[in-house]
Amino acid sequence: MKDLRLPNDAYIFRMTDDTGMFQHAKRSVPDPCKGYTTDDNARALIMASLLYELTKKQKYLELAVRYLGFLLYAKNGAWFRNFMDYDRRFSEEKGSQDCFGRCMWALGFTTSRSDLPEEIRGVADDLLRQTVSGCNELTYLRSKAYAVIGLNYWKDSGSRELVIRLACEISDAYEHCAAPDWKWFEDKITYCNSILPWAMLIAYETTGEKRYREIGFESLDFLLEKTFVGDIFRPVGCKGWFLKGQQPAEYDQQPVEACETLLVCLKAHELTDESRYLDRARQCLGWYTGQNIRKVSLIDPDTGGCRDGITAGEPNQNEGAESLVSWIIASLTWLIHSG
Repeated sequence: MKDLRLPNDAYIFRMTDDTGMFQHAKRSVPDPCKGYTTDDNARALIMASLLYELTKKQKYLELAVRYLGFLLYAKNGAWFRNFMDYDRRFSEEKGSQDCFGRCMWALGFTTSRSDLPEEIRGVADDLLRQTVSGCNELTYLRSKAYAVIGLNYWKDSGSRELVIRLACEISDAYEHCAAPDWKWFEDKITYCNSILPWAMLIAYETTGEKRYREIGFESLDFLLEKTFVGDIFRPVGCKGWFLKGQQPAEYDQQPVEACETLLVCLKAHELTDESRYLDRARQCLGWYTGQNIRKVSLIDPDTGGCRDGITAGEPNQNEGAESLVSWIIASLTWLIHSG
């Protein structure tokens, strides 16, 4: 692992102040007007933990502490607030379900990283214990899926029961909606799609339930069929999504889709050793650097930031937090998997 080439980290530090990671940027300049989100800082915690795991550099450990501290401040009862203004005041009492699910993912992931100091893993564990009951309020499938993944990482004595319940609800939605020509959980494919088959594969690992494995691979293969043209990843665009019986929207393609599709493909490869999943993961990583329908790199060579997506015109020139963190997590996970 000594010869791994890490992505440029300069923009991570530009986008992070003493509070946490900014949400948006004007091109490559952080935009304080948009403040921060717990969403972004949760995923940034995963990123920083991976960076520290690969390098053991103190600067990355300090980032992890900062992002974890943001989640501590965001906690409100058994839930998390999400949007914070530049003056460190949250604009809401309760964030979205997806925000909550991503916090479960990040905190569970953090508890599982043996390379992190015990006190950091302990704080993540404490925070999970204080908020895990919030899983009982989840009604959205993607929020449940993020929680399943985080709880699987956590492996607390009570987490398996929650994983079983949430996974059952996700699989029930699939069985209600799926048809011979539509192997999906809903009547439309929208955002952060890969999280659903990923959660099913994780639930299979946790429980050994074959139904989850079948649904995970069936839905993943369907999604890959609809989002690849040859070796080019073409995620469903957020300008119209993909409604059952229609064609998927081509734009705007978001960096988060490439990251999460890479993650589930690596999990599928781990479970099957089938090279086609490894190839798809590699192609998802290539999407960031020019293996896309525009044949243009989204990575800023000067800053290391990632542009905010592929549009009908030129790529979105803004370099926000979600795009940056998605690129870095995808790159680091690929390095670890291939190392």
